[in-house]
Amino acid sequence: MRLDKYICKSSELTRNEAKKLLKSGEVTVDGEVIKNGAFKVPEGAEVISSGQVLSLLGHRYIMMNKPQDTICSNVDEVHPSLLHFLDVDRAFELHIAGRLDADTTGLVLITDDGQWSHNITSPKKHCEKTYRVWLEQPLIEQDLDETTEQFKNGVQLNGENGLTLPATLVAVDETEMLLTITEGKYHQVKRMFAAVGNKVIGLHRESIGGIVLDDDLMMGEWRDLTEQEIAKFS
Repeated sequence: MRLDKYICKSSELTRNEAKKLLKSGEVTVDGEVIKNGAFKVPEGAEVISSGQVLSLLGHRYIMMNKPQDTICSNVDEVHPSLLHFLDVDRAFELHIAGRLDADTTGLVLITDDGQWSHNITSPKKHCEKTYRVWLEQPLIEQDLDETTEQFKNGVQLNGENGLTLPATLVAVDETEMLLTITEGKYHQVKRMFAAVGNKVIGLHRESIGGIVLDDDLMMGEWRDLTEQEIAKFS
């Protein structure tokens, strides 16, 4: 890792602040003063800044119950970024592993570990995601059986080539469903129900690959993931 990046990753300094610190000659690597930010820090090297030993901060893994009218982005747009709800240092370095629409609520996973999030979002991983869905039109008996079978066999989404992968539909009642999918196409849940002549009027993600949204988290609240939860995608 570059020395300037190492300093930023182990402190609250910005890249420009790290470069100024290096120029001042206050940074040593294994006892040698290094002023070049591009210097590659050897594995296991001791980096000292102004007399303090620096240690890289570990990766961060967070679950949040996403509120409505927030976006899964690092910057504000029409709606505020859900990262505003995180009271953590250097929140701008985090990203969301598997985004939700602004009007969708529920489980989001937030991290700065790129490989970990790739294991969630890569189409090759077929990560299961379960959504609680509220429908405009009730699904009663035969309609429910037909829709369940269609989702199991795959449906044709408007503008897509080929069918969706098999999905599991379970009725809670006539207008409330639990849908489990293994893809992450744009607006996929809404488009799947649109393809069978229905409309989603409410959507809430409950789980991602065995990580289940904590019932104790209110909208906008978050907590660190447990080691067991992190291990599911490590």
